[in-house]
Amino acid sequence: MVFMAEEKQEEKSPGKEIGKVVHYYTDLGVGIIELKGTLKVGDKIKIKGATSDFEQKVNSMQIEHEKVEEAKKGKSIGLKTKKHVRQNDVVYKL
Repeated sequence: MVFMAEEKQEEKSPGKEIGKVVHYYTDLGVGIIELKGTLKVGDKIKIKGATSDFEQKVNSMQIEHEKVEEAKKGKSIGLKTKKHVRQNDVVYKL
């Protein structure tokens, strides 16, 4: 019974789902993320998908090519990612 409880814990999401990758610019290493919540510079995020699974700190982000410190729900942001991300990868705030 203890084993089952541990197994369920692993399936839990890694944090609060904050958004989804809608596009990735390979040449720039920038993912476009549609936000479901507020994200700030300095936040730690996890990006998870079929082939993506990594954590990184939000060092900077842009909305319409303008640097912003904070982006709210409903906005699409450009975020430099340390690895390749793909459309529909889920972004979690840790």
